[in-house]
Amino acid sequence: TDPKSCQTFAHEMNSTFKMSMMGQMSFFLGLQVSQNPRGIFINQSKYALEILKKYGFDTSTPIDTPMAERPKLDEDRGGQLTDSTRYRGMVGSLMYLSASRPDIVFAVCMCARYQAKPTDKHYQAIKRIFRYLKGTIHMGLWYPKHSGFALKAFADADYAGCQDTRRCTSGAAQFLGDRLVSWSSKKQKNTAISTTEAEYIALSGCCAQVLWMRSQLSDYGFQLNKIPLYCDNQSAIALCCNSVQHS
Repeated sequence: TDPKSCQTFAHEMNSTFKMSMMGQMSFFLGLQVSQNPRGIFINQSKYALEILKKYGFDTSTPIDTPMAERPKLDEDRGGQLTDSTRYRGMVGSLMYLSASRPDIVFAVCMCARYQAKPTDKHYQAIKRIFRYLKGTIHMGLWYPKHSGFALKAFADADYAGCQDTRRCTSGAAQFLGDRLVSWSSKKQKNTAISTTEAEYIALSGCCAQVLWMRSQLSDYGFQLNKIPLYCDNQSAIALCCNSVQHS
């Protein structure tokens, strides 16, 4: 915020280390950063184009969604095995792309579960994600300048979504005002016996992330005492509000 202080800092660093001031950041580890007076836009369109070309999807037909609703992915023990090295490379590439693409996180994590013995069914699923990327190359994250700084979080879970273990997948997203700053999609460690339990586990994981974020923000002088967590399961909300009565 103070140009003179920035210049002094740059001079001190330059006199001690072999480094130079590169100006406003526009590219960093595959992330493209576009800054203007209204806010900051982050995406990975260049990297997305590179992996599309690398795996031969640069001329493919785009598709509207990254994953089909049905049939759901499973271990597919009787399916025809495919090239596991290529499959793992595709999963790894998409994992890195998910740093700015929360819309593909769930689909990529589903495909990542079957890297040990991928079959043609799994390969078709990951091909669909690449075809989805073909039509959404320039999507990314927009961080508007004029937005509130209140921390809020959303959590959800799919009940028995894993076809092999019947475990649920927790999903969570944390916002600072209108800015999405953290997101996750993770298979739960235990098998839930009800939707209430599945949602409660998702909320607990989301709450842990929120507490960590609150601790980090306090180092910068932001004291956040009331942080809403949103959930669409009334039983899980009742359990959170009164854990003794609903033990």
